[in-house]
Amino acid sequence: MVNIIWGLASLLLAGPASAAIPNVILRGMSSLPKLPVPDRIITSPNGTVLPPITTVYYFNQLIDHKNPRLGTFQQRYWMNWEFYRPGGPIILMTPGEGAADDATVFITNHSINGLIAQQQNGTAILIEHRFFGYSNPYDNLTSQSLAVLTIQQAIDDLEYFANTADLPMPGGDAVKPGQAPWILIGGSYSGALASWTIVNKPGLFWAAYASSAVVEVITDFYKFFTPIYEYMPHNCSSDIEAVIAYLDGLYMANDTAGIQILKETFGLGDVVHVDDFASALQSSLFTWNTKLFVKLCDALEVKDGVIAGPEGWGLKNAIYSWGNFWNTTFYNYSCGIESDAEACLGSYDTSQIFWTNVTVNNSWRSWYWMVCNQMGFYQVGPPKGQPAIVSRILQPIYDKRQCVNMFPQAFTHPPEPATKEINAKYGGWDVSVQRLFFANGLRDPWREATVSATGLNKPKNPRMPIYESDGFHTSDMLTKNSIADPTIAAVQEAALRYMKEWLAEWKPSRN
Repeated sequence: MVNIIWGLASLLLAGPASAAIPNVILRGMSSLPKLPVPDRIITSPNGTVLPPITTVYYFNQLIDHKNPRLGTFQQRYWMNWEFYRPGGPIILMTPGEGAADDATVFITNHSINGLIAQQQNGTAILIEHRFFGYSNPYDNLTSQSLAVLTIQQAIDDLEYFANTADLPMPGGDAVKPGQAPWILIGGSYSGALASWTIVNKPGLFWAAYASSAVVEVITDFYKFFTPIYEYMPHNCSSDIEAVIAYLDGLYMANDTAGIQILKETFGLGDVVHVDDFASALQSSLFTWNTKLFVKLCDALEVKDGVIAGPEGWGLKNAIYSWGNFWNTTFYNYSCGIESDAEACLGSYDTSQIFWTNVTVNNSWRSWYWMVCNQMGFYQVGPPKGQPAIVSRILQPIYDKRQCVNMFPQAFTHPPEPATKEINAKYGGWDVSVQRLFFANGLRDPWREATVSATGLNKPKNPRMPIYESDGFHTSDMLTKNSIADPTIAAVQEAALRYMKEWLAEWKPSRN
């Protein structure tokens, strides 16, 4: 199976992959970076010692908002009211497509959530997304169970929680929307969810902050690699382009012998299918914004102590150097102890446990379901005439086929995700609402699905401001990133100004 990771800590690449993750849809998965925060003694403004922020609370969430008679399940959440004073806002966030246990940093002032809470005397809450972690309506992740995993159900979860939950803090039964201002925060997919919720549930949340929000769902998302191409060293991109063009030329000529020689140079001669080999090469790019990516470019561009010019060293050296990097470094990173390249990188053996594991807390499976049905985001090769650092062998059908691998009971043929319907329903790039703050990073591979996409040119609007940093994916959500990058600090400072201004306008409902 293939190494693929939906990258947020820029690309969420989180260390050596086991040999159980195929290089497919999850490539570049866009979830938030997980950063656990150790327990510490925290107190309220009046000095009362509060529960540790790792304390788990449970909310009886509806299994199906269209059919409440199906009952409820226990949805996990975490909260921190160390800065709270009566009248302050309730700041809600879901980390999106992953367990929330290691995301408690987002209820502390090490995050933009906590900075807002500290400034505005608010409470910060982290709620786990349905079907991720242990917030599951059912005890399995079969297609039948996952039928109630949709964007709309996730939005309805946020509404039901806000309107129904009695929070375990003093006065927590009297802070519903209308009694207190609620702010919705998210990053990446959950940033998109924040935007979609404001569109779908007008008036529920007074304000929102959406970081790297992938608001426009796109099936053929070849532009994932555009920011990487723009910001990586030109000599490195030149040589990667040369290798990719060579592979695609061999494929077009049906030169199976040449392809086999190329695979063997990378130590991947046992990978049976050429699309899986192309996907393996692509996986090198998912290390963007990591030290491993720097090592890759150094391996390609530093020869005998000399750094190549913008044109690189050329095809022959690029094949040798990239192949050597795969053999000596990247294979172990991708496959760990798995010695069988086909078992690690192949995507055609549907008996592998990756495709059949239906146990809960399997974030890959839940995310596949959402991608296959509604979002797409297949990171593929570009159209002809555009620079290609990813093989054009990789097209959406490569990922759609793997939807059938994962969910044969649901899909008898490769499915078409409902991207047009989602964009029409929730606004996509056309979003235009009040008190929604967008924060994006210019170096973010997901940038082209955000409101900062090239050529979109959304108008500057103080009621829906769009700020851009020189950062990567959701860089603006953690306070530590502003220390090294003043452009991130500027985004955070702007957000705090807007939140203060918007919250000053809020008045309780008379209902």
